[in-house]
Parts: sequence; structure tokens; C-alpha cells
Amino acid sequence: MNLIINDNTHQADAKHSYNIRFILCVSFVSALGGYLFGFDFAVIAGALPFLQQHFELDAYWEGFATGSLALGAIIGCIVAGTVSDKYGRKPGLLIAAAIFALSSLAMAFSFSRDVFIGARFCAGIGVGMASMLSPMYIAEVSPAHIRGRMVAINQLTIVIGILLTNIINYMLRNQGEDAWRWMFGLGCIPSALFFAGALWLPESPRWLIKAGRTAQATWILKKIGDEDFVDETLSNITKSLTGITKARYTDIFKKGLLPAVLVGIGLAMFQQLCGINTVFNFAPRIFESIGASQDDQLLQTVFIGGVNLVFTFVAMLLVDKLGRKPLMLIGAGGLAILYVITVTLLGQHSAHVSWFLLASIGTYAMTLAPVTWVLIAEIFPNKVRGEATAVAVVSLWLAYFILVFTFPVLFERLQEKSFYIYAGICVLGFFFVWRTVKETKGKTLEELEQISTGNAA
Repeated sequence: MNLIINDNTHQADAKHSYNIRFILCVSFVSALGGYLFGFDFAVIAGALPFLQQHFELDAYWEGFATGSLALGAIIGCIVAGTVSDKYGRKPGLLIAAAIFALSSLAMAFSFSRDVFIGARFCAGIGVGMASMLSPMYIAEVSPAHIRGRMVAINQLTIVIGILLTNIINYMLRNQGEDAWRWMFGLGCIPSALFFAGALWLPESPRWLIKAGRTAQATWILKKIGDEDFVDETLSNITKSLTGITKARYTDIFKKGLLPAVLVGIGLAMFQQLCGINTVFNFAPRIFESIGASQDDQLLQTVFIGGVNLVFTFVAMLLVDKLGRKPLMLIGAGGLAILYVITVTLLGQHSAHVSWFLLASIGTYAMTLAPVTWVLIAEIFPNKVRGEATAVAVVSLWLAYFILVFTFPVLFERLQEKSFYIYAGICVLGFFFVWRTVKETKGKTLEELEQISTGNAA
């Protein structure tokens, strides 16, 4: 199965037939949250040279202005966990869309450094909510045999958001000292589209069953698959929720659930501490160190976005064929090698370094970037998925803040040798994945729950 839709609305796996067109539609609409995630993540790279001059940012404030998004995202994850379990996945997506729109305008009209950082913090709340809810929602409405590719759509929209934002930033580079205001303000347009799309989305059937609204869940499941699929899914979800009381955050640290939670936290933190987001967020600073002009610095961000997009498509083709664990191992090992080469070329002020940085982006885009989100959406049991996902994604954003807050200072002091640190982290991540991650491709969420809690082989 691929993501190209032919004339047949339904497509079958070995046991059931599915309405692929409907599944794709709801997945893409939900994944618009990923597009806005990509926008807020990438816009800072193009705007940072202007912000440095406008607000006179030193290395400390450069890192804090970039990382404030992550601090807001931590709050957003906590809010999303509470909202999604109490009111449903859909209301959380709507709130995230509204926050995206308002924060984009607030950043655009910021009149001081502190106001800008506060607005970017608020944008982070929306990013945190979307980063948790979009992949969770897609995982809960997707059949097992295509779930990896459907969840990877969220990563696809993230990288499309990064690429388009980088292109727009490059186009706006000569629009005067206030070009950065347009860079941020244009985010209100996709935010409005996301809000309108989220109004159309059905609620997650798994959340509806958990909330006792089985009739509504059945109606939605019939839009997804055939009668046998509906009956089997209802039975599996009901069994997984039998005897379950309202989940609390303390529940995820109980003995039966703790191993899956620790793996999720480890994967989330490794995805960020592997270091690749220093290239995404600080490409102008890195290329400035080898003598590139400001135009060339911003042009490199466009190339980075393009490579990121191409290799995300590769990931979508491989994630349900090759599997999650092999891709994670390829990503960790590949980045470690590429970083060592990068250190040498940066030290020589060689223009060839751009090829190896782009290779690092491609490696990350087809491995750690999408597969981490797929695994986080899969490995937690139904009864605590909201709480466990929130903890994992909070850990991810905490690691992102540590990475981007420390990089400007590290690069100022260590220059290219900073990447030795990230190479070492990638080696550690390789062994972590090898020892702890179990393959999840092709299994239903309920089957994975049995495995993660020790109830099945």
C-alpha cells in the first residue's frame, strides 16, 4: 500500500477492507497541527539575524529566545493531556489552532525582547498541544497495517511547514529591518485553515468508547472500515479498558507500565539531544562561521528544508516495511559518523561541510524524526495513553530547550568541536534503541498494550 489514492475508495488488508480516502483526509487535517509546529520551529532560523540586530541579542538571549518555544511546549503538553482525556482529542486540536493564530500576531507586533519571548512562549503552548495530539489522534483512527505511514503524515506536514517557512523567509530577506515581523505574522493564515479543518474532524473512537459513547464510536468506525473491522475493534478496545478507572499521572509509573514509559521518555529525549535541531535552528550561525554571506545563510535553510521533505517521503515508504527499530538504529549510527566528518570540515572552513550537514538532515528525516513520533503514539496502553504521551512529549521539549539554549554558548566556546558531543550522544542512543525498543509494525494498539505490560509474548 502506498499513499497514492486510486479510483477505489476502499482498500483491504489480509482481514478487512478500509475507507482509505476517509482515513487520509482525517489524518491530513489533524496533521495540519504538524504544519504549524514546523512553522514555529523553522521561522526563528530566518528571523534570528534580524532579531539579533533589532533586540541586540547576545549568545545567551539568542538561545533563550529560540528555546522559549520549548518551555511553552512543555506547558502545552500538560494542558493537552488534561484536555484530551477530559474533553476529547478534537477540542484540544481546536485550542491549539487558536493559540497558533494569536501567538503569530503577537510575535509580529512585539515591541520589545521580553514581549517577543513571551509571545513565542505562548506559541510553544500551541506547538506542545499539537505535537502530542496530532500523532495520537492519527494513531487512534488508523488501522494497524498503515498506522506507521499515517502517523508519519504528521512528520510530513512538519517538514512541509519547515520548507515553506524557509522559502518565505528567504523571499522576505530584503524587505527591510522589519522583515521578521512578516515572517511571524503570516503564521495566522495556516492557523485559520487548521481551525476550520479541526471543526470537521470526528472525535477519536477510542476516546469515545473510553467516555462511554459507544454508539458514536461505532458510527465513526464504520466510516473507517468494514463491519468485521468495527466489531473486532470495538471488542479489542472494550477489553483493553475493562476494569479501568480514571487515569492519573501517577498511574504511568506503576510497575506494569513503567518500562514502556521509560522507553518513551528515552526515545523522546534522544530525538532532540542527538543534536540535529542545532542545524535547523542555527544554520545561519553555523554557515557564518565558514564565511557565508547572509543571503547564502538563508539559502542554506531552504536546501535543508528541501532535503528534509524528500527524505520524509522515504521514511513513509519504509516505516511499515523495514520497521521502526531498524530505522532508529540507522539514524543513530549514521548521525554519529556524519557529525565526526562535519567537525573536520568545519575546522577546515570547507564549503563541502554543507553536503554533510544536508546528509545529516536526510538521515534524521527518514529515521529519528518520524519514527520517534510513531513509537510514542504506539507504545502506551489505551488506559493511560494521554498521560503517558504527555510525559514523553514534555521530556522531548525539555531536551529541545536544553539543546537550543546551550548550543549558541557551546558553539561560541568550542566551535565545530560541539558536534563531538552530539556524536557521543548518538552512540549512546544507538545502544539504547538496540537494547530497549521492540518492533511495533503491523500490530494493533491493543496487541502492543499486551506486549508492553507483559501479558503477551
